[in-house]
Amino acid sequence: MTRERPYTDLFVDFDDTLCDTHGNAQLALREVFSDFRLEHYFYDPDVFFTAYWEANIDLWRRYGRGEISQPFLIVERFRRPLSRGHGLDVTEQLCLQMSDRFLDHCAEKPGVVEGAHELVDHLRRRGYRLHLCSNGFHEVQYRKIHSCGFDGCFDTVVLSEDAGVNKPARAFFDYAFALSAAQPQTTLMLGDSWDSDMRGALDYGLDTMFFNRFPAYPAPKPVTFEIHSLQEAIDLL
Repeated sequence: MTRERPYTDLFVDFDDTLCDTHGNAQLALREVFSDFRLEHYFYDPDVFFTAYWEANIDLWRRYGRGEISQPFLIVERFRRPLSRGHGLDVTEQLCLQMSDRFLDHCAEKPGVVEGAHELVDHLRRRGYRLHLCSNGFHEVQYRKIHSCGFDGCFDTVVLSEDAGVNKPARAFFDYAFALSAAQPQTTLMLGDSWDSDMRGALDYGLDTMFFNRFPAYPAPKPVTFEIHSLQEAIDLL
């Protein structure tokens, strides 16, 4: 397959596209469980872990749609799983302390998606301008970029916290183009999330590369490229 038109700029999602956010978070969550001695309140740690992921997925979807605030997400994603414990006084302060510890652990983890460094090196050698586009929190994302070894790899870092709105909102992409000085007709969006990356880019009229990393389903709508590994992105770009 050859690309349909030449690209000069790539908008690249970070979490679970380059950074193995889910894998790193699983490790961090187990560290938090130990740090706060939650074994005294949960007869089975998987009760806590399962409840956390259920809450996290739901809350990030709602946050991406602009239905909830960042402070609400931070507290609620721990309040829900902690409420499954026995004899634990679940306060907002506890949730915030746990969130801070969790984000610290996450930000220190170096795990990346297989092929991430090879892809970024390849794209830079090919002369593409790379713009990281993420809904992640400002302070945490810059620490993760450093921990994952991507310092200096991006021409622009576009974060929703700076844009004032999340992907897939059109205003996020307005901000990304204003900041990067890229042009929509020569820009490709690469990301793993259909809801935020692909839907937002398609609505904006961009070419898209859907990284269907865990392909339980095909792309719901036509995309320019659908890949299942970052090696495929290297081959196409």
